[in-house]
Amino acid sequence: MTHPRTAGRLLMVMPYEQLVRKAVEAGFRVWSVWDPKLRPAAYLDQVAAHSEELLLTDFEDEAALRALVARAAREHRVDHVLHLGSERSMAPVVAEAEALGLSPNTAASVRLLNDKHAMRALLNAAGVSVVRVREAAGLAEVEPVLAEFGLPAVVKPTNSAGSRGVALVRTAADLAEWAERVKAAGIEGPFIVEEFLRGPEFSVETLSVGGAHQVVGITAKQTSGPPGFVETGHVHPAPLDPADAQAIRSTVTALLDLSGFAFGPAHTEVILTPAGPRVVESQARLGGDRIPLLVEVATGFDLEAAIFRGLAGEDVRAPAAHRYASVGFFRLPAGRLESVEGVDALKALDHVHAVHFPYGPGDVLPLTTDSGTRHGYAVVDAPSPAEAADRIAAAHAALRARTTPIPKEAL
Repeated sequence: MTHPRTAGRLLMVMPYEQLVRKAVEAGFRVWSVWDPKLRPAAYLDQVAAHSEELLLTDFEDEAALRALVARAAREHRVDHVLHLGSERSMAPVVAEAEALGLSPNTAASVRLLNDKHAMRALLNAAGVSVVRVREAAGLAEVEPVLAEFGLPAVVKPTNSAGSRGVALVRTAADLAEWAERVKAAGIEGPFIVEEFLRGPEFSVETLSVGGAHQVVGITAKQTSGPPGFVETGHVHPAPLDPADAQAIRSTVTALLDLSGFAFGPAHTEVILTPAGPRVVESQARLGGDRIPLLVEVATGFDLEAAIFRGLAGEDVRAPAAHRYASVGFFRLPAGRLESVEGVDALKALDHVHAVHFPYGPGDVLPLTTDSGTRHGYAVVDAPSPAEAADRIAAAHAALRARTTPIPKEAL
């Protein structure tokens, strides 16, 4: 592997293929760590192609993961350790990197963003984005907590993403349905119970370098609504009144300051209530749902590449948006897929930037209950939010799929 310029040596845990590639393009030599259970061998081959070496371990074994991070950091004399993937394995990696003096963030700062209860306690103590909240250590405690807290209320795991285990509970039947869903998903808690926030939802992407926070953009979210709030689409930039946009930016940067977060991307979800912005949750990583692509389509700013350019000492600033970008998620009837048409025609359209439909005839389409069980997506650009909505609607219509219902237990 050739190195046209050297920004340093980087150990990345759970790096997506394009992140390794963009880190190398920024001048870093990269060693990558993955759990082979989490990605197909062909995908890991792509990661390895951009890496000095691909190291494999079980992310569920925290001691082994920490030992591998320490050994690789010593052997390869790395300058930084980064984890930009799932929160589930982030805590032990950042803790080990901090102990080695190789993490741009403290483990405490990352926990204060990723752990929903810790984040809420931090904000409430500071009088920022105050929201009533209670914690339940396990599933059995949720019902008595709700009885004292009052309904309606939102219940969710303290450590999860992608709408997993989130529900608005208004009745005993809602609670029973939610409990069945989290049991089936193997979510054991702890959980938090929060007041139900009313208002439109937004995602806020930030990039922090040296403790200074840049709000890269605000994205308007569309969800299925209660009880599960599964995200169905987004538009970027969010069509917002300037005063509301500034209030959202100020609230999010206040959270980042309070947590002590110093470097990297963060993805923060906000509801704009009648009383002002209220943070729903935050994660010390890039946003999912192709939001970085929406930012790039709308502004020309590659947020993923900017992470490594900032780490290399470059000044990275996101320009203003010059058009809108939207993603719409396919949500087809669950069952066995008999036929599908329109995917190739959709990809060929000039205003379509990405189409993902990973199913073929004979595959079973799951019932959509969270972000992981949606059926794919299309990303489009448009000169206005209204035209973006029209193009997403046309993309949904263009995907012509026929499914046959099958028993629920087979989904």
